[in-house]
Amino acid sequence: MLMERFRVSQRIACRVVGQPRATQRYAAVPRAGESALTHAIIELANLYGRYGYRTITGLLQQEGWAVQHGRVWRIWQAEGLKVPRKQKARGRLFLNDGSCMRLRPQYRNHVWSYDFVSCQTHDGRKFRVLVIIDEYTRECLALVVARSIKAMDVLEALSVLMIARGVPAYIRSDNGPEFVARILRQWLVKVGVQTAYIEPGSPWENGYCESFNGKFRDQFLNGEIFYSLKEASILIERWRYHYNHVRPHSSLGFRPPAPLTKLPADAGSLTPNHQSHEKTVICLDQIQPLHSHFIWYKNFGQVSNDPQFKSGVG
Repeated sequence: MLMERFRVSQRIACRVVGQPRATQRYAAVPRAGESALTHAIIELANLYGRYGYRTITGLLQQEGWAVQHGRVWRIWQAEGLKVPRKQKARGRLFLNDGSCMRLRPQYRNHVWSYDFVSCQTHDGRKFRVLVIIDEYTRECLALVVARSIKAMDVLEALSVLMIARGVPAYIRSDNGPEFVARILRQWLVKVGVQTAYIEPGSPWENGYCESFNGKFRDQFLNGEIFYSLKEASILIERWRYHYNHVRPHSSLGFRPPAPLTKLPADAGSLTPNHQSHEKTVICLDQIQPLHSHFIWYKNFGQVSNDPQFKSGVG
């Protein structure tokens, strides 16, 4: 700028501003693999349009790239990539006198939470998705899709999960009619699960599930058109797999809630301190529907004599 305005040489201009001429003449040398890294970032940004640069960094690290957030941010800015404006901020978790202040998840299967998300197919007909998550591991345990979901449907979904994963200590929810139904509450008492209902009009008390619902809608539902309920069910289950096993989670050190890892042969001898959320769990996709083999009695806690169902329920 000085050279053009005052028509002086580079030597004089550098002397005036106190800058070495070597600095002025320096030309950036492209780093090895910069082009391939840029291509990978753009490809992931196009594939996951609602992911920010930190989440993209986690995905790159999973693929073997030795990169940190700073380098990805520089390329992100240079390529003009950005995520649309954030949603309206929610109230912070654990800041009132509700149940969340007294009940924080401490271990796997300590606190589950469930809620509903509404959507619609291409013909305008609405359907609901029952969301069930483990608050400690952040894993999405189930996404049940149906036109109508009642208390018995919620009970059935919980039964399948508890057969496969064990019984949680607590389950958190709002005060919706499906969650406070007498038949569901009686059954939860029979199997030894304590309920933690949030205060009416206080969705932030169910913060883990509300946070998941926001990501589910923003990163998937808002970008899909479902032409049938079956298509919605298949695609939603595919997204759940991606969320649990691929998508980096910021609160877990940018690792997925349930990464696909192979356990060592002596995995059963590990101490509790080593049994973290990284441990591979039973795949619910291989479990048959509940109504084909599960028998309910009037006490809501007794199961059939089939040995495969004597796993702690009831």
